[in-house]
Amino acid sequence: MLTTLIPPATLAQHLDDPGWVILDIRHDLMRPERWGEHEYGAGHLPGAVFLHLDRDLSAPKSGRNGRHPLPSPADAAATFARAGVGPATQVVVHDQNNGMYASRAWWMLRWLGHRAVALLDGGYERWVREGFPVTTAKREPRAASFTPGALLPTVDVDDVLASLPSGSLTIVDARAPERFRGETEPMDPVAGHIPGARNRPYAANLAADGTFKDASTLRREFDALLGDAPLASVVHQCGSGVTSCHNVLAMVVAGFPETRLYPGSWSEWCADPARPVATGNA
Repeated sequence: MLTTLIPPATLAQHLDDPGWVILDIRHDLMRPERWGEHEYGAGHLPGAVFLHLDRDLSAPKSGRNGRHPLPSPADAAATFARAGVGPATQVVVHDQNNGMYASRAWWMLRWLGHRAVALLDGGYERWVREGFPVTTAKREPRAASFTPGALLPTVDVDDVLASLPSGSLTIVDARAPERFRGETEPMDPVAGHIPGARNRPYAANLAADGTFKDASTLRREFDALLGDAPLASVVHQCGSGVTSCHNVLAMVVAGFPETRLYPGSWSEWCADPARPVATGNA
């Protein structure tokens, strides 16, 4: 059972394995409607099933619940079942390159109790670069039965707000440093971060070639970030609950136990002007 990362060479040995399902999560936040589907149509891994970040891996937006609200467990399970994921399926997820979107699918499956899911390290670009096959043929997935198991714990906006006076939660923000500091905000109406949060941009998990850093390097870097903070206090967030999953995955790769996610993230937090906002590095 593969539970974190998989290289292209290993996946290539299982393209015809009926017990494996490949999920293509390519997406572009600046071209969200059709970019991923267009890229999938132009070429994809043999047998891969496309899932759309907004339509398949998110719930409807209310204007106050963030840009990528987490679906209900039942709705998420139904999506994965339609894609062919059953209780014994080995799932591989990928996006264009660095895993920023595919990590959301990785985390959602783990959230639902499905541990046999790994992210294709380096994504579609590495797959092509290393000479593995692509196709434009679409294969209709064979629907499976998927029942959620024990859900991974998450935190909500009220939990985060209640933690601020005591600092009982160690909030790790996966956004770029300039967004964290409030110098720019291309996606949300308010710039800044949750008071007391620590910044760990998801891109810091990656080596120069776009693959994940080795486990010992990640371990050292997260140890430096977290210091003496109890692991049970760690909560990941980002702009909308997507790239924060990259930090959850990176910590698992580094050998830490699974840490919690705040799915609503900054886009939910800043939707209420009564919630406090910090800027700079404080």
